[in-house]
Amino acid sequence: MNAPFPVRQLDTEADTLSLFAFFHLNLAYSSIEEEQRAEVIARCYWPLLRLAEKCGPVGIEASGFTLEEIARRDPVWIETLKRLVAERRVEFIGAGYSQMIGPLVPWRVTEANLAIGNEVYRSLLGVQPSIALVNEQAYSGGLVGLYLDAGYRTLLMDWDNPASHHQWPAETGFRPQRALGSDGRSIGLLWTNTVAFQKLQRFAHGDIELEDYLAYVRAQRGSERVLCLYASDAEIFDFRPGRYRTEEKLGSTSEWSKLETAFARLAAEPGCTMVLPSKLAQNATGEALRLETAACPIPVKKQRKYNLSRWAVTGRDDLAVNAACESLYRALKTVGAEPEAWKELCFLWSSDFRTHITMKRWDDLGRRLRAAQARRNLQASPAPPAPHGEIVEARHFDIVTPSLEARLDRRRGLALSSVRFRGQDTAPIGMLPLGSFDDIALQADWYTGNAVFEAPGEHKVTDLEWCTAERWNEGEDVLVFARIETPKGAIEKTLRFHGWRPQIDFDLAFNWDDWGKGCLRLGHVTLLPGAFDWDRLSLRTHNGGKEAETFALADENVDHGAPVSFLVSASHGVGMTEGWAEIGDGRTGIRVEVDRATAPLLGLLTHRRLRGGVFCQFALSALELDDTRKPTPFSKGPRRFRFSVGSSSADY
Repeated sequence: MNAPFPVRQLDTEADTLSLFAFFHLNLAYSSIEEEQRAEVIARCYWPLLRLAEKCGPVGIEASGFTLEEIARRDPVWIETLKRLVAERRVEFIGAGYSQMIGPLVPWRVTEANLAIGNEVYRSLLGVQPSIALVNEQAYSGGLVGLYLDAGYRTLLMDWDNPASHHQWPAETGFRPQRALGSDGRSIGLLWTNTVAFQKLQRFAHGDIELEDYLAYVRAQRGSERVLCLYASDAEIFDFRPGRYRTEEKLGSTSEWSKLETAFARLAAEPGCTMVLPSKLAQNATGEALRLETAACPIPVKKQRKYNLSRWAVTGRDDLAVNAACESLYRALKTVGAEPEAWKELCFLWSSDFRTHITMKRWDDLGRRLRAAQARRNLQASPAPPAPHGEIVEARHFDIVTPSLEARLDRRRGLALSSVRFRGQDTAPIGMLPLGSFDDIALQADWYTGNAVFEAPGEHKVTDLEWCTAERWNEGEDVLVFARIETPKGAIEKTLRFHGWRPQIDFDLAFNWDDWGKGCLRLGHVTLLPGAFDWDRLSLRTHNGGKEAETFALADENVDHGAPVSFLVSASHGVGMTEGWAEIGDGRTGIRVEVDRATAPLLGLLTHRRLRGGVFCQFALSALELDDTRKPTPFSKGPRRFRFSVGSSSADY
């Protein structure tokens, strides 16, 4: 068979390729039942150690939880791994105690996860790794400082997705680099390669021939280049998790033996050398790269279907289990809980419970989460006060307090037509009517404070309907209540306009029985022209780090909520892990806060430069659609969402 890649005449002095590979071990794998774990160790993990012994060095990455599970079932495997690490046939790579998504959890949780993981590594293997795989390769600049403080000196991160949002030279992807964190520090960076690891998978699964695979690797040779051959699951060789209908069938030849053949052939290739990742990491020099951008604030692995919404607002009921974890976190950080409680929290926040989790394991997760809540005596936040005011007759009516002025539209479900906070000369947020932009894609009315549900093949469901409104006073605060009937059920909306704080609180209760498969976005905040200097506008928030990250928007076109495909409804998002995001120009700022213990909503920004203006809107996502979505409510009853919109005097 002819190789599909051009094969150059090799200059052995000029063209070289340093190769490394590592295998991701995960006994919390979402679609593997607990009773299958011993089979995974036998069919996947033992052959991996034999591969390392014959063809090493090979990297092995595992969470602390996975190592504990292996030690409980097969302690000899742990001792063998320990020996191979000492012999430098294996480079052990860290991940933390559980495979949690750092840009979606408060920084103290990631800090605990890394610390507990290191304790397990030292206890079972006698090592503390210096290289870490970013979990699910969901990276943010805020994570860099946390990994450095935990003793890590190098991160493994996907090349393709960050590179697609930068104008880096192609050779950048074949060199060790440094990644710049939001605190100004930098960390060593080794790139993983999506195409390379999928090529090896396809060879092992019998989809391509060995010579085709070797031709691909040869074509990557160049002047002192580095290539990561493999950076994915070990559980897919000689074992099928059963996640997809399209999984390759097991053949008569062991896939691990095919991997041994490929590694042996590569070791004999002129100019190719298999090396330890830590040796390559020593060459990570030069100016540090900022991997994230406003358009892609949290780059993730592989295809575009993998984005932050996957672990935030999809799955069976990601939002509810994330809220339960957030409430546990608040209790633990308040009372100074014992280490085992933090370990349990890290386990419960694992990404695997938020994707293709089996029904049996989902039920187990629910019992474990509720038990943890009961131990802390956690209660749901009280409902807002019952309405007891005057009925509003006018379509448009104004609210005035010492801290703000707002106009509401009763025809549009209490959408905010305009809001001006104390100290502002003009209203910075509100409603933009049809015809505000020349672009046909924006020919609509754009509101502030509204909710929209969309499902494939169905009409939109919104709260932009006539409603009966009641208003009353509590001291200097003004409260307004409305009940909006929709085809899916009623939405109860309570707004509090603060008297002495420039802020509006939203409390929404969705009395819907059937959520189905779709996306729900609410709390839209639409910026108005004339209130901002568009050239100085920026977004500021936390994506899992101690320090806030700032994204300049002047020259950026951003659309986090744009669908990837008919199956995946969002492209990107921001984690808001400390509960807030701000948009401003240094003079005027808007702050959006989320009650994460009620619902840790995902932030979605749209920012588009247009002829003669800018369209900028920030929304909160409560639900998105992707391949993991299987509607299975964590608890019964109305779904509540709490957030606020106010002014910010932050220095951008």
